[in-house]
Amino acid sequence: MSKIRFGILSTANIAQKALIPAIERAENAEVVAIASGSGKAKEVAEKFHIEKAYESYEELLDDPNVDAVYIPLPNHLHKEWVVKAAEKGKHVLCEKPAALDVKETEELVSICRENNVKFMEAFMYQFHSQHNRVKEIIASGEIGEVQMMEATFSFFMNDRENNIRMDSTKGGGSIYDIGCYCIHSIRNILQTEPEHVYVEADIDPKFNVDEAAYGIFTMKNGVRAMFNCSFNSPMRNEYIVKGTKGFITVPRAYRPDNHGHEGLIIVDKGNEVREEKVVSDQYKMEVEHFSQVILNDTEPSYTGEDTIQNMNVIDACYESVKANSK
Repeated sequence: MSKIRFGILSTANIAQKALIPAIERAENAEVVAIASGSGKAKEVAEKFHIEKAYESYEELLDDPNVDAVYIPLPNHLHKEWVVKAAEKGKHVLCEKPAALDVKETEELVSICRENNVKFMEAFMYQFHSQHNRVKEIIASGEIGEVQMMEATFSFFMNDRENNIRMDSTKGGGSIYDIGCYCIHSIRNILQTEPEHVYVEADIDPKFNVDEAAYGIFTMKNGVRAMFNCSFNSPMRNEYIVKGTKGFITVPRAYRPDNHGHEGLIIVDKGNEVREEKVVSDQYKMEVEHFSQVILNDTEPSYTGEDTIQNMNVIDACYESVKANSK
C-alpha cells in the first residue's frame, strides 16, 4: 500500500477548506469517501471528486476500503466517533480538542491502543518548520536564557447566534477553540509542563461560554508563560519568547497558511533585528506524517500521551476559570 485511503466524517468547513485539499496535495494519502448526517455528502463528494458518499457515519466506518478517518465533528462528538472508528479498525486523525476533559481523552487513547489503530490529534500548526527553527535559535543561546513566553490567538466573531463555538453543550468556548493552540505551543516550544495555572475569563452571559481567557503559567523549569485567547479581538496568532539577550517573535504562529504557507520569525537583540521566512505546508505535512505512521507502523511525533497532557492543562485552565472569574 502506497497511499492511505481516508474517509471524512462530516462536511464541516475545516474539512472542505483545509484537510480535504491537504490530503489531495499529500503524496501518500487520498480521500476515498465522505459521510454526512445532514444530507450534504453527495454534494461535497461531487465538488472534490470523492468516489463514495455516505448518508451516515456508520456506513463509512463499515467500508473496507477506508483505512483511516478524519474527524472534524463538533467537540462534544469527538470521543464517541473516535471510539466507534477505532472499534471498526480505522486509524484516526481527530480535530482538536480530542475530547472535553482528560478522562474522555484517556479513554479514547486507550481504546485506540486496544484496537491497534493509530491516533493523532490534529494540531496542524506544529508541523510547520518555523517552530523547529525557533527551538534551534533558543538552543543556540542567541537570545540568552529564556525568561518568559507569551502566546495569543484571537479573532472577532460576528454571528454568535449561529456559531457552534458559542454552544456550551457542544464544547464551545475560546479555550477549547483557540486557547488550546496557545497552551500547546507554550508546552511545545518551552519543552516543559505548567506547574501552576491561573486563568480568568470573560463569560458570555447569554451563551455561558468563555468568549475570552487570560492565563498565567509557572512552568516546571521556572519560566513564566502567559496566554490570551479571544472571540472579541481582531485576528492575531503569534507567540513571543523572551530571553536575557533578546526576543523571538513568531507573528504567524498558527495560521501561516493565510500567508501562502510562509512563516515569519523575528529575532530582536536590541541593536540587531533579523527576520527569517520559513515556508511549509502545515496541513499537508500533518497528513503525510500521519499517513507515514500508518504505513510504517510507527508512533506519531505527537502521541496520545501528549494529547492527554495538553488536555490536563486545559482542564486546569477551566478549573481556574471557575474559581477566579466573576
